Amino acid sequence: MNIVMLSPGFPHEQAYFTRALARTGARVIGVGDQPPQLLPPEARESLAHYEHVSLGDEAAVLAALEGLSRHTRIDQVECLWEPYVVLAATIREHLGLPGMTVAQALPFRDKEAMKQVLDAAGIRTPRHAAVSDVHGAWEAAERIGYPLIVKPIDGAGSADTYRVDSAQELAQVLTMVRHVATLSVEEFIDGEEFTHDTVCGEGDILFENISWYRPRPLQGRSHEWISPMTIALRDIEDERLAGGRAMGKDVLKALGFRTGFTHMEWYLKGDGEVVFGEIGARPPGARTVEVMNYALDGDLYTTWAQAVVTGTSAPMKQQYNAVSIFKRAQGAGRITRIEGLEQLVAQFRPSICVVDLLPVGARRRDWRATLLSDGVVILRDPDLDRLVAISDRFAQDLQLYAG
Repeated sequence: MNIVMLSPGFPHEQAYFTRALARTGARVIGVGDQPPQLLPPEARESLAHYEHVSLGDEAAVLAALEGLSRHTRIDQVECLWEPYVVLAATIREHLGLPGMTVAQALPFRDKEAMKQVLDAAGIRTPRHAAVSDVHGAWEAAERIGYPLIVKPIDGAGSADTYRVDSAQELAQVLTMVRHVATLSVEEFIDGEEFTHDTVCGEGDILFENISWYRPRPLQGRSHEWISPMTIALRDIEDERLAGGRAMGKDVLKALGFRTGFTHMEWYLKGDGEVVFGEIGARPPGARTVEVMNYALDGDLYTTWAQAVVTGTSAPMKQQYNAVSIFKRAQGAGRITRIEGLEQLVAQFRPSICVVDLLPVGARRRDWRATLLSDGVVILRDPDLDRLVAISDRFAQDLQLYAG
């Protein structure tokens, strides 16, 4: 089987998916805008062929693959990077290949289209509107009411996402998002925020994960001192999570998703109501697949690859709770010192899976531009309360300083 993999080496974890695909026996053809010599070795060594072309130039991509198809049969197109999910569907239609069509892919990129499909299916979403000008934003705010969330209609993560509590704040935010062509203006849901991540094969859910954000991502992106956490939960059958898990399955059915990775986000309100947030036809970012692998003692890269090649995969079950904790240095410039790490390692060594912090001398990253910030610690423990307590110690006692 010959499978085209869009952007096989970027973001970096895509290289592990590419390698897993090749290890199933598939012949993987990479198409991406990274120069071949800059591909991670895991991707470069797994590719039978690589087309170096700008993924932002649809015509060039189609021309390259049409030319390649005259010499090599192409059976399938896969894409796990959100900006190019619709491009992958366009390629399939252009070459007459099976898989998600453009019409099916668009709701995974257009938040307003997604919510309209889910509303029609009776799934609770925040009250919402898509707007392309200031007048539309004010009109939507008046109809929906404050507080609001304002964000790009095709965004990923929490970039350019703002909570708005008043008309005065809306006026300020609208000046900050002038570069965004189309905005989603929606009801702010007050509650805890979770994910529902799946790997599907031929319409069957082969793997499920539920992660808990501590705190909500919008809070994490609003305050530099916070160490954002994502906890992959061991007990996904906890009754408290049942409503969100059931809703996720209804969402997949409503959108007709059949094969691949999905990443959904949902809210649990204080009164027990569950509200759907959004979905991407991709794995979660910010090293969360790695976190899930530590929770499983397994390999989701292989699970996904088997699902897209064969439609099935070996069952896996969470053995641990696992958490990523992203650290942000205090100060500006280069990292000058790291405090608290030795003591934490000595006390909690059995729970530590990864410590990947910027070294002394490295220039700190812009925390507003990347959740990865200045490094990450990944921990795991079968007991959730114990893991939360250990995580809070790493959030409080591990400090990076820059100057």
